[in-house]
Order: sequence, then structure tokens, then C-alpha cells
Amino acid sequence: MAINEERYLTEQLATRNDSIATVQAEAIDPARYVEDVVARSGSSFRLGMRAMPKERRAAMYAIYAFCREVDDVADEPGLTADKITQLSEWRVEIERLYKGCPVRLTTKALLQPVRVFDLPKAEFLEVINGMEMDARGPIWAPTLDELMLYCRRVAGAVGMLSIHAFGETRPPAADLAVSLGNALQLTNILRDVHEDAADGRLYLPRELLEKHHVVGTTSDALLADPSTALVCAELAILAKQSFAEAARHLQNLDRRKMRPAILMMAVYRRTLALLEDRGWEHLGQPVRISRAEKIWIALRHSFFS
Repeated sequence: MAINEERYLTEQLATRNDSIATVQAEAIDPARYVEDVVARSGSSFRLGMRAMPKERRAAMYAIYAFCREVDDVADEPGLTADKITQLSEWRVEIERLYKGCPVRLTTKALLQPVRVFDLPKAEFLEVINGMEMDARGPIWAPTLDELMLYCRRVAGAVGMLSIHAFGETRPPAADLAVSLGNALQLTNILRDVHEDAADGRLYLPRELLEKHHVVGTTSDALLADPSTALVCAELAILAKQSFAEAARHLQNLDRRKMRPAILMMAVYRRTLALLEDRGWEHLGQPVRISRAEKIWIALRHSFFS
């Protein structure tokens, strides 16, 4: 049972006098469940999802819930072997999904989107592969190739699923999915350097660390090294290049259908700009976009794009 699903069922049980088996047997609405997962996450991705037509929005909620649950497997405390086992079980569940007989709430919510929007099975499996990279970790100073493979799996694969939900799969939609996925994930990495280091993770690429002579092997040493700022600045250039690539691809696609991607690109570009304004020397100072600014971004790109 997925972590989020277990918590959800426990909450349902807490409000009633039924057994878990009874709660499970009563056909909890999978669509409501995945919507609750998104609502509780507080993710910026919800902003883009809410701009979609109902059926496509439901597909994105289910895709997001799947990503959230497999990510929880990788991130929650536990033995590596147990995490690998749980991710293997998710691979089995994806096979069940494509045979039309899923057993989890999230994959039940995915059943209709898979049929209607032709969501590619390989991309669900790639997301799981990406989470396994984390689960086998912690990742520390990957090569640039390893980092970009990680981005392709945990973000690009989500983009590939999303363009099917958006209804825009013509070329160069796949290229946009990958380039925007890279941009978003690199921005996340830059935003979370301090937090990740405290958890024993470092996604900054080895080549840049060596280039700028960052030699710290512990999180404290890394964060104290002034040259780490130079590494982040250079990785930010790569993120901006990925945003620019995505914007070029977008020119040849239906902007109305791609509006969720446009909103996410605007939010994350703004996040990257705020990080640069804060300065890479202050990695411990969090950067967040206010709710009011997010609403303005949504309005701007809903009515003036």
C-alpha cells in the first residue's frame, strides 16, 4: 500500500467505526483521492492544473499523485532494500494498470486517462527509475550525465505524460517536455541545495565542483566553501538555457493547450530570478513566491498570453 494511500485510509477510518477492510471495500472515489493528494501537497503545479478542462485536470491530478507517492518511497526514512522492493511493487502495479486491473487508488484514477489520453507506460516506469536513483542513494555530486539522466527521469518523464494530458503531442511537444523538465528540476535543485545537503544529498554536478575547486565531502564543508556559489551560478545558466529551449519549442505549439506548462514555466523562471537576486552566497535563506504573485502570474498568462 502506498504511503499516502495508507494515511488516507487511516484518516477515513478515524472518522468512523469501520474496519480498514470495510473502508477499502466501499470503493473510495479514486478521483477524489488524487485530488486530495494534490490539494494537500501545496505544490505550485496545482496552479497549472487548475487551468485545465475537467477531464484533463483529473488526468493531471492522477499523474501528480503517482509521482508524489513514488517520490515518498524514495524520500521517507527506511532501509534501501525496502524502498527498492516498494518501487518494484509499483512497477508491477503499472503493469496491472495497462492490463486494466489496477488495485491502488492512484492507479485506479489513472485508468481512464490512460485509455482516453494514451499516456505512455514507459514514462511511468522512467519516473520509478528516477526515484530508484534516489532510493539507492543518497545522491552526492553526480556527473553531469548522471544529473541529466536523473532530470529526464524524474521531470522529463512527467512532462512526457503531461503533454498527453494537455492534448498537444505534435512535434516539438516532446522536446518541450524534456527541456522544460530539465529547467524545472534544475531550479528545484538550486532552490534546495541547503536543505538537500542537510539530508546528505548533493545534486550539484561533479564536473562543476571540480572546475571551481570545491573539495568539501560533508554538507557543512560544502556550504561553507565560497566557491559553491560559483557552481550554483553556472548551473543556473544551464537552467536558463533549458527555459529558453522550452520557450522556443512553445512557439510551434498550441499555447491554449499548453497553458499549464506556460504557467509552470513562468512560476519557476520567477523562482530562479529570485534565487539569483538573493545571491548564491546565501544558500540557507529560503526563497518563495508569494501567493499574491502566483495569482498575478496565473492571471497574466491566462488572459494576456
